[in-house]
Amino acid sequence: MWLIIGLILGAAFLGLMMGLRTKKISLTWYEWLIGAIGVLMLLFTVQNYFGSLAEVEPKAASLFLLVTGLPSLVLLAVAWQLAVRRTKKA
Repeated sequence: MWLIIGLILGAAFLGLMMGLRTKKISLTWYEWLIGAIGVLMLLFTVQNYFGSLAEVEPKAASLFLLVTGLPSLVLLAVAWQLAVRRTKKA
């Protein structure tokens, strides 16, 4: 599972970098930081979700989705909105 997730993340990062270069968009350091924290939290959520399900703890798995998954999606949305709004100004 982690090999596939690693391949998907690598392809997504490569696509992001190529898209940013073709559109000539540069991201600030805090947009990268917020996005990286969001991705790491999302990976943490996925790992703990499937780990809790493997240990037959569905309530713990659901709580991981709520407690760490939702903030990770919020951080990713914030990073995306910061980048979009800054590029619309310019």
